[in-house]
Amino acid sequence: MMALRASVFRWVSEDISSKHYLTNRFTLQTQQRSGFRKVAKREEPKKGVAEEAEQNEILHKKGVAPAPDPPTPHVPTRSFGRLVKPLVFTIGFTGCSFGGAAIWQYESLKSRVQGYFNDVKADWLEKKRPQKQGDLGKQVSKWWNSLSDGQKTVTGIIAANALVFCCWRVPSLQRTMLKYFTSDPSSKALCWPMLLSTFSHYSLFHMAANMYVLWSFSSSIVNLMGKEQFMALYLSAGVISTFVSYVSKTAMGRFGPSLGASGAIMTVLAAVCTKMPEAKLAIIFLPMYTFTAGNALKAIVALDTTGLILGWRFFDHAAHLGGALFGIWYIIYGHELVWKNREPLVKLWHDFRTRGRGAGGNGSK
Repeated sequence: MMALRASVFRWVSEDISSKHYLTNRFTLQTQQRSGFRKVAKREEPKKGVAEEAEQNEILHKKGVAPAPDPPTPHVPTRSFGRLVKPLVFTIGFTGCSFGGAAIWQYESLKSRVQGYFNDVKADWLEKKRPQKQGDLGKQVSKWWNSLSDGQKTVTGIIAANALVFCCWRVPSLQRTMLKYFTSDPSSKALCWPMLLSTFSHYSLFHMAANMYVLWSFSSSIVNLMGKEQFMALYLSAGVISTFVSYVSKTAMGRFGPSLGASGAIMTVLAAVCTKMPEAKLAIIFLPMYTFTAGNALKAIVALDTTGLILGWRFFDHAAHLGGALFGIWYIIYGHELVWKNREPLVKLWHDFRTRGRGAGGNGSK
C-alpha cells in the first residue's frame, strides 16, 4: 500500500528581474521584469555521494542517462604563461618595424636621387601644358602639396582609423571586429589584436580626439625623426603599450577588451615633450591658457599612474602609461641604441640589391 503525503503550497507575488551581460568591448546591461506568480518550491535535502551513485546506477540499468552537471561559467585565469607568445610577438614586431623603416629610408633616398631629373622634366612639361581650370584633381593636388611632411604621413593613419570605424557599423562584421580589433589577454586571439586594436575606435568622439592630437603633433615628430623612423615608432608603440596593458590586466585579474590609438599617441606626445620640454601647448577649448610641454607630460604620467593604482576603468591607464614611458625611453636612449645602429642592416640590404641586379644583368645577356 502506498502512502500519500500532502503538501501545502503558498503563492507569493514577486517580481523576477534578471541581468544579461554581453562580454565585449562595451558592456551592455539589460533588465527584464515579469509579473508572473511562482510557486515556492520546497527545499529537499541534498543527496549524499552514495545516494547519487545509487540513483545513477538505477538509471543506467533502465537505459536512462543521468542528468549532466550544469556548465560552469568561464572565468579567465591569471596565467602569465599566456603572455609569452605576446612578448615574443612584441619583440619580433618591433624589430621588424625598425628594420623595415631602415630599408624604406634607404629605398626612398635612392629613388629620390634617381628621380631628380624626371621631376625636373615633369615640372617643365607642366609649365608648357595648358592649365585646366576647375579640375578637381588639381585642387586635391594643391591641397596635398600644402600639407607638411608630418601631416602627409599621418593622413594614411587617419584614413585607416576611419575605415575601421566604418567597419564597426557593419552588423555582419561584429564578431570579426570583436575578435581581432579589440585586445584582451583572456581572448583566444592574442597577437594580431595588439596591432589591429591600435587602429580601432568604436566611438566617434574617441577617434576624433585621438586623430586631432596625432595631427597636431605630426609635424613636430616627423621633423624630429623623419617619416620612416616615425612610422616604426608609432607601430611599435601600439604593440608595446598593448603588451603593458596585458601585463597589468593579468596581474590585477581585471580582464576586459580595449581598443584605440591612445597608447601609440601617448608615445608620440611623450617623445615630443621630452625633446622640446619648453614648447608651449594649449587646450583647444581654452587657447588662452598655455603650459609647457614638460609640465603637460608630467601631469599626464601622474594621472595615468594614479588611475592605474586606484583601478580606474574609464581609460586603459596601463596602455597610456606604457606608451608614455616608451616614448620617453626612446628619445633618451632608444634612438642611440636602435636607429643609429641600423647601418649594418642597410649595408646588407645594399649588398643584396647589388648582387640581385648583377645576377639579373648577367642572365639577360
